[in-house]
Amino acid sequence: MEPDPNFDVAVPAASAAPPTARIVLEARSLKKTYGAGARSLPVLVDANLSLRQGEMVAIVAPSGAGKSTLLHLLAALDTPTSGTVYFATKAIESLLLRGEPFAASLETARKWLAEIGLQDRTEHRAGELSGGEQQRVAIARALVTRPTVLLADEPTGDLDEQNAWAVFELLQRLHRAHQLTSLIATHNLALAARCDRVLTLEHGVLRARSAAAAAMGTPGGEAS
Repeated sequence: MEPDPNFDVAVPAASAAPPTARIVLEARSLKKTYGAGARSLPVLVDANLSLRQGEMVAIVAPSGAGKSTLLHLLAALDTPTSGTVYFATKAIESLLLRGEPFAASLETARKWLAEIGLQDRTEHRAGELSGGEQQRVAIARALVTRPTVLLADEPTGDLDEQNAWAVFELLQRLHRAHQLTSLIATHNLALAARCDRVLTLEHGVLRARSAAAAAMGTPGGEAS
């Protein structure tokens, strides 16, 4: 069964992607429950989402609301209790891993480190990098495979205000330069307001959030 191109519980606001842009990632009626019986814990109850090519969409919700669970399902790192995730109109049933010779992988890694301004850190270990540098490396690692969709889970969560804005601006630049479709889970309302659309995750259900409401946050403001 192919996804309905008109299906989206969250109505787009002023989006960079035209309404005619093709849907590249869609979640329909996702449910995720951990445990069983009296100990069952429903995290996602009815999550529906359509991402159109070229959009940058934010999901804002406090910690523990299920943002990471949703991104794991969208990335095929976990399986839903029910519901389906579609990528390019095809249901995701398994995660394909990329294989590449070591020399080619190393050269690709060097190019991406240069892209994010960390070419001088090639020989450094993760523990020798600052928090902001570690986040930039994580972004580069996600983009090594040249994905169509970028999923970022709290990319600025552990950073101070200055580094948070720097990392977010890097995400925006890479999003535009590489024509990505991006979904960013965050609790920072001000950063989310810079995206094309803002969604909230409330009681396991995705809903639209007005850009005006999100913009009332400060750079360090958090969803509640």
